[in-house]
Amino acid sequence: MNLEQYILSIPKAELHLHIEGSFEPELMFEIAKRNQIAIKYKSVEEVKAAYKFGNLQDFLDIYYAGAGVLQNEQDFYDLTWAYLQRAHSENVVHTEIFFDPQTHTDRGIAFATVINGIDRALSDAKQKLGISSKIILCFLRHLSEEAAFETLAQSLPFKDKIIAVGLDSSEVGFPPEKFERVFAKAREEGFLTVAHAGEEGPASYIWQALDLLKVSRIDHGNTCLTDKKLIKRLVEEQIPLTVCPLSNLSLRVVSDLKLHPLKQMLAKDLMVTINSDDPAYFGGYILQNYLQIAQALNLTFDEISLLAQNSIKASFLSPKEKAELL
Repeated sequence: MNLEQYILSIPKAELHLHIEGSFEPELMFEIAKRNQIAIKYKSVEEVKAAYKFGNLQDFLDIYYAGAGVLQNEQDFYDLTWAYLQRAHSENVVHTEIFFDPQTHTDRGIAFATVINGIDRALSDAKQKLGISSKIILCFLRHLSEEAAFETLAQSLPFKDKIIAVGLDSSEVGFPPEKFERVFAKAREEGFLTVAHAGEEGPASYIWQALDLLKVSRIDHGNTCLTDKKLIKRLVEEQIPLTVCPLSNLSLRVVSDLKLHPLKQMLAKDLMVTINSDDPAYFGGYILQNYLQIAQALNLTFDEISLLAQNSIKASFLSPKEKAELL
């Protein structure tokens, strides 16, 4: 069995996936046409050419523009279903999907329209594809604390559909501490918490996410390697890191996959997982992330197996469900 066959053959969970970031150009054009929305690109090829980024902000600019064509519940269903079919073909058996309600509610789309479309696709995937799933609501960190509180209030009628809240968007200059009170309120309401930290931001942001936001896992976490005390804590508490290799390469967090810290993280016994982040924009879904990082770092089959096991252990599934998948 070759490397690609092996990666395909093992069941995997994906824990760091922005559903708006799985918006393929072909589907973007199709939905734009259906909703009679003009977009500034004339062809699928032109959109793909624009998917070349110098940094996180370059990417976010086109990400928010693309999300603008999503208007109706069916649009969010189609977006989510397209991702789930791809995930199924790559033997993802469980996925925990981020969505950014503020990207949509700020342009007049009802919260219910967004969540119901995503949830309906996830329900169909459970029945038709055998994929289990959870939904995580992310607050946009470049927006205000007040806006995050408003979004949290909007989410409460849909608590049965949402497992956790998270924090994403532009990291540098928007530390986790800005949202300490929002996350405290979310925990009171019964939500688990996660946060993007240590992608472009310093290790201090990871400390804040742990101590102030009380997160169950850290999304990205690359810069933890600059802080020995932090590494020790992450290992002792087995705090998962949802690492995204091709995203890190696309956004210049690393200049070459051969320089990616994933192997160092494994060597230090950190609980690392592999994920695709925004796969339509970053050149690959879960299979390509596993395959390309494995090739770049000469990962063994045992290391690949460990990464897949970590993804299941780090999920929000019940102990019984985890045991079955493991």
